[in-house]
Amino acid sequence: MKLKSLLIMLFICSGLSLKAQHSAEIPKLYRRITINADKKPLAEVLNEISRKGNFIFSYSGTVFNPDSLVTLNVKNETVRDILDRIFLNMADYRESANYVILRSTIRRFSIQPDIIKTDQRHYLISGHVIDEQTGKKVPDASVYEKRLLESNLTDKDGYFKLRIRGSHQSVILTLSKESYRDTSMMFLSTVTIKPEGYTYEDEEYMSYASNIVEKLGIGRFLVSAKQQIQSLNISGFLTSSPYQASLLPGLSSHGMFSSQVINKASLNILGGYTAGVDGAEVAGLFNISKNNVQYVQLAGLANLVGGSVRGFQAGGLVNSVLDSLVGFQAAGLVNDVRSGTEGWQAAGIFNHVRRDLNGMQVAGIGNLVSGNTRGVQISGIGNVAAKEMKGIQIGGIFNFAKEMKGIQIGLINVADTSSGFSLGLINWVNKGYHKVSLSSTDIFGTQLAVKTGTAKFYTMLILAGSYGLNDRVYSAGYGMGHDFIFSKKLSASAELSSQGLYLGNWDYPNILTKGQLNMQFKLFKGLSAFAGPSYSFYYSDPASLSEEAYRARVAPKSAKVYSTKTKGWLGWSAGITLF
Repeated sequence: MKLKSLLIMLFICSGLSLKAQHSAEIPKLYRRITINADKKPLAEVLNEISRKGNFIFSYSGTVFNPDSLVTLNVKNETVRDILDRIFLNMADYRESANYVILRSTIRRFSIQPDIIKTDQRHYLISGHVIDEQTGKKVPDASVYEKRLLESNLTDKDGYFKLRIRGSHQSVILTLSKESYRDTSMMFLSTVTIKPEGYTYEDEEYMSYASNIVEKLGIGRFLVSAKQQIQSLNISGFLTSSPYQASLLPGLSSHGMFSSQVINKASLNILGGYTAGVDGAEVAGLFNISKNNVQYVQLAGLANLVGGSVRGFQAGGLVNSVLDSLVGFQAAGLVNDVRSGTEGWQAAGIFNHVRRDLNGMQVAGIGNLVSGNTRGVQISGIGNVAAKEMKGIQIGGIFNFAKEMKGIQIGLINVADTSSGFSLGLINWVNKGYHKVSLSSTDIFGTQLAVKTGTAKFYTMLILAGSYGLNDRVYSAGYGMGHDFIFSKKLSASAELSSQGLYLGNWDYPNILTKGQLNMQFKLFKGLSAFAGPSYSFYYSDPASLSEEAYRARVAPKSAKVYSTKTKGWLGWSAGITLF
């Protein structure tokens, strides 16, 4: 009967797990949410939808008025249906990485051809793009042939001219521009067919190219305004090619279409601007890829990727990935991944993962993971794990983890909560162990120890001194300990410490290493009393009788002599603990 119940529980848990996994794979536009809005600004409503749908909206404030008021009351509906209610089918929506891009479709346009000529080598077409409602010419509209990878941008008078290589009886031109509905028109060599009733639905070209990289400072700097307009206009078009070569963005074997083409091989003499890489890409200075990069990407200075990276990426200065990384990333200065990472990051200065890391970071100065960390962080100065840390942090100066479940090694270690271990000069756990003990021992009349960490593992900073008519001994040291909790009142502690002793000068080493076991009794909140035995090993390097006289005050006459420099003996300690 127990076995049957266990099998039923396993079956239910497996079903829930599969359901959760399936839910995570649901496209953003088809995730179901519940939302209530009563005359709320559009921007506020969109923010709430994006938060509940776990994605980010991208749209232009010039196309949609963010202050317009929305009243909405829906329960368990898809994001697409909710957006249709808000925009009344006057907008289209496209997914890219973790974004949903909104574009207005209220405006329409078409082509008025002036010249259509064909010969054995070329197909020539020119004309104007006009707004169908106003009849005005439309500047900065993209006119392109998807299959033949030819394009042009209309001038300030809405004029364009395309010369297409080869003999063609017909071409299909597509018009694209922000705030207009994409329109495709077929042109024969002698007859023009207007777009009424015509739709072009070749699935090979219906992918979507992200325009996020153009909105970044480096993207705006390296990509010309004309290319940015072209890329924005025809973001709904994406295709592939075996290879491409370029000198700079725009000076490419794909011309103005380079930003819409995914290449198997990409060679950029100075810099390149492509839709993505499904093979290898090399640049003398920089690579800009709007979507995903797979396998290898190398640049003398920088790589900027609007999607994800799967494979190896190396930049002389900077690598920036706007989605996720699975693989290895190396940069002379900085690596930045804005989503999750599974793999390695190595940087001369700084590594940043803005979501979860499952892997390793190595940096000359610092590492930062804004989400959960599973793995290793190593840096010359500091490491920060903003949420849960399961692994190892090794920092030259400091380490921080919000929830420490591994090991920290550094001069200063800080955590909000900890069930792991922190090894350093100062180890601070906000919701942990903060105690001060005052005691006397068989050696020192007064000893002060500051203890921080957790009851499972804490460290101690120790100061001690002993004064008498004929002796004077001071010490400073470091130790570690563990509490055994028996009840609310009774506990025991095992501690190991090492102290350097001052006996009049610092010319010779005098090291006291001591292990002790104390029984602790809680008198009331904030005050405990303790006492217990200890065993000390004392190492000194005698050089004169006067020094020997001082050292005789440290080790009792009954001490066991292990060598000319080492003695050991059984001792005691007793005192109180505050906090």
